[in-house]
Amino acid sequence: MKTLALRIYLAVVTVLLVFALFSGWLAQHNLAHERSVVQSQAAQAALRERAAAWGELIENSLPEAHQPHEEQARVFLDWADRLRVPMALETAQGTRIATSELMADILTRRPEMRDRLQQARLSDGRVLLLIRPRSVRAGMMGPVGPGVMRDDGPGVRGDLPPPPRARPWLEPFGWLVPPWMAEGIPALLLSLFVLFVAVAVGAWPVANRLTRRLKALRTGVEAFGSGQLQYRVAVEGKDEVADLAHSFNEAAQRIEDLVTSSRSLLANASHELRSPLARLKMAVSIMAEMPPERAAQLKDEIHQDIRELDALVEEVLLASRLDARSHIERQPVDLLGLVTEEASRVGAEVDASTQWADRPYAGDERLLRRAVRNLLENAKRYGGPDIVLGLQATRDQIVVSVSDRGPGVPADQHDRIFEPFYRLSGHAEHAGGVGLGLSLVRQIAERHGGKVRCEAREGGGSRFVITLPA
Repeated sequence: MKTLALRIYLAVVTVLLVFALFSGWLAQHNLAHERSVVQSQAAQAALRERAAAWGELIENSLPEAHQPHEEQARVFLDWADRLRVPMALETAQGTRIATSELMADILTRRPEMRDRLQQARLSDGRVLLLIRPRSVRAGMMGPVGPGVMRDDGPGVRGDLPPPPRARPWLEPFGWLVPPWMAEGIPALLLSLFVLFVAVAVGAWPVANRLTRRLKALRTGVEAFGSGQLQYRVAVEGKDEVADLAHSFNEAAQRIEDLVTSSRSLLANASHELRSPLARLKMAVSIMAEMPPERAAQLKDEIHQDIRELDALVEEVLLASRLDARSHIERQPVDLLGLVTEEASRVGAEVDASTQWADRPYAGDERLLRRAVRNLLENAKRYGGPDIVLGLQATRDQIVVSVSDRGPGVPADQHDRIFEPFYRLSGHAEHAGGVGLGLSLVRQIAERHGGKVRCEAREGGGSRFVITLPA
């Protein structure tokens, strides 16, 4: 799973990698630029030295500058033919004295070479003109005339290019930037600026997606806080933000269920309190006018209503406490002794497996006792005297069951009878109760990590089963 920290780390590493690669490319390009400058300067120096050497050699062999041009031309052409070098000789005033056949042939075929002639001025003012040569692979071109020329002597093809030149830093992108920004400090600053812009543009989608999801989560929190308890946020991705959104949705669902349950409990409790309070009010108002025998009977009814109110308040408070907390305090509980005591209160039969002698269960004794008592009282109220309380254990779970021989529960209502204040039709008029007992049993079982269910008992009646993890 990609976490947010890993994504940020990868983004930083990627930025550093791009920066390193681009910096390395710039450094290599700059080194090539500097190397080409050095090579160009060295080549120019070598050509100047070679031209000076040729000039010194020719000057020592030529007649004096005041000699006739024909005599100078004859001697010069003789040396040019013997050296097989394309060259020409001019006076100090620029008058052409002689041109070698090789020079004339090259300039005829390549007129652009006139702009690439190397000059060497002699001590008497005359000028020696040479063509700057370049070494090429043997065999690529045919001979250019009576002879051939190369940097290190005769015998190599003579394609004569321009001298080496230095390349600017950003020459590949020269068509995008002005020439003055393609090299030197401006080129370096421009390169760093372009890298900064690229990193900023590349990082924006990641930051925008992250902040967009955080804004959506904030909107959800604000909407939920304003009272929209059904509001949920979208869960996108598999990182910490997605986990936070998922946790928010779960917490929102729990809060909504709790608030809904509390509202329902308050509404139903208020409704259930009306009946005993109305009977109490009426009994008190007429009690003074009744004869002693009827007054004593009303007094018993008042005590019964008070007990009913007390039981209702106690069950409402217990249901509220169970809704308010999700964990219970667990301590060793003697389940066998607990079910035996509660069964004796209603005259129920106990059917327990023998391994319970030295096997305590970790749970809340008061809540477990209340769950067993509610099931037994419910069986006594609706199921008659034939009640069996079972206690069995396996390696994975503990099963507490209460079976009766009452009219039973319709199959389509096996789940609904565990809802708060839900009662089967006619049961309230027949045996009383407010419909919180079985709801409390389910809450207690769930707080212990278990479940409760209702099923038909073989031979008639109902069987309520609490399943707890061992």
